[in-house]
Amino acid sequence: MSESSIAIRSLMTRERSAVSLIFLANGFLIGSWAPKIPEFASRLGLDESELGLMILCFGIGSLCAMALVGVAIARNGSQQVVRILAAIATPSLLVLTLAPSIWSAALVLFALGALIGGMDVAMNANAVEVEKQERRAIMSSCHGFWSLGGVLGAALGGLLISVFGVFTHSLLVSLLTAIMVAFAWPRVLADPTTAPADAAHHPKDPARPRGLSGLGATVWLTGIICLIMMTPEGAILDWGALYMRQELGASPAMSGLAFGAFSAAMAMMRFMGDLVRDRFGAVRTFRVSSLLAILGLSLAGMAPSPAWAIAGFAITGLGLANTVPIAFSAAGNLPGLPRGLAISVVTFMGYSGILFAPSIIGFIAEHTGFAVIYLSLTVLIALAIGFSGITRHADRPTGS
Repeated sequence: MSESSIAIRSLMTRERSAVSLIFLANGFLIGSWAPKIPEFASRLGLDESELGLMILCFGIGSLCAMALVGVAIARNGSQQVVRILAAIATPSLLVLTLAPSIWSAALVLFALGALIGGMDVAMNANAVEVEKQERRAIMSSCHGFWSLGGVLGAALGGLLISVFGVFTHSLLVSLLTAIMVAFAWPRVLADPTTAPADAAHHPKDPARPRGLSGLGATVWLTGIICLIMMTPEGAILDWGALYMRQELGASPAMSGLAFGAFSAAMAMMRFMGDLVRDRFGAVRTFRVSSLLAILGLSLAGMAPSPAWAIAGFAITGLGLANTVPIAFSAAGNLPGLPRGLAISVVTFMGYSGILFAPSIIGFIAEHTGFAVIYLSLTVLIALAIGFSGITRHADRPTGS
């Protein structure tokens, strides 16, 4: 066996491969849902507003689960929670395809959102435990696998639906997801179910959280950082193409490259992010990444042409790629809090930025235009840099 193959095997341990597969499966399910939306709306006779309410059911389900799963992780550990949620989520798109009415479909979408959101909290908590065990960063690459799963789900979904139809597509998605979950199942790290005495590691931490009734300023500030860093992603996903067409005169084909360039750059950087963080530390990586995101959003907001805006969105993706994984790692290592609870809170706050901020942005943009929005987001990111010292907790696994 060559030295390079030995090095690769030492990097991709059983536990790391398992949690990476869970991230891949979660992203694959979400990506596979996207190409089903037109057929879903047509089959149930939904107009745009009704479809929007349906999608809102998914979002509400996600946030409800994110707020509750942390308690289950604190009691039972992330291994058991992530296994159960992944197993139940596996056939969810097939169940949604068979939903016979609007009300049943709304309930299934709420459940699907809850399963996906709950998995998100549990798999991030498990990734933190793997980081602690291996004493190195893995969170960014895990999120890279999530991005990869989303791309694969969306790309394969359109092809499978056009060739085989929606039912066969859902069946194949469930089968592929089951294979991922089955391979990961025996390898998921069995983390401790009781929180360690972390106070000794951080005796001078003034914002040390002390339990559910007093989470502490550090938890909320970490959640605010996630909220700030995930809001631009929602702004580009929902409004990037419209900005390109309405304000920069881009063609329909080119306008679609706004989020494409952003997501491709983000996925690429996430697979490099762990090495960067281990080399330079979480705080420095977070700050430099944030400055890169500010540069990208500024370029997109002041772009004289669609090509410049696409370049700006790509740079933004490079910058934002590692900020949220760092914040999740920091949340998972906050001292004095039941295991998984901080990640639950931070995930809830962060994903609110993707689910609800775009609606507010759309309302404001009616009066200001999207260029002003993207430039204004740089101010929020600068605010997050001011709180970035909190991300030092993400380095704990490599230094403990």
